[in-house]
Amino acid sequence: MATQTKDFYRVLGVAENASADEIKKAYRKLAKQYHPDANPNDAAAAERFKELSEANAVLSDDEKRKQYDQMRRMGAFGGMGGMGG
Repeated sequence: MATQTKDFYRVLGVAENASADEIKKAYRKLAKQYHPDANPNDAAAAERFKELSEANAVLSDDEKRKQYDQMRRMGAFGGMGGMGG
């Protein structure tokens, strides 16, 4: 899946050194804005919500975030097969 090449920090609009609380706040704000219930029949909003959810799932989990950061540093996106849920 191509989402492994996404910059999850950029998706959530947070810095790479953002705290767990900053990530949570950014996700909640954006998820509320792009939630499918708030944007019925809006495919772009639904896709954005999926991106936000995926970014949050990785960045809010310490172990997944550590692995993601290592992959980013190596520039090796796409080989993270087990990361998709």
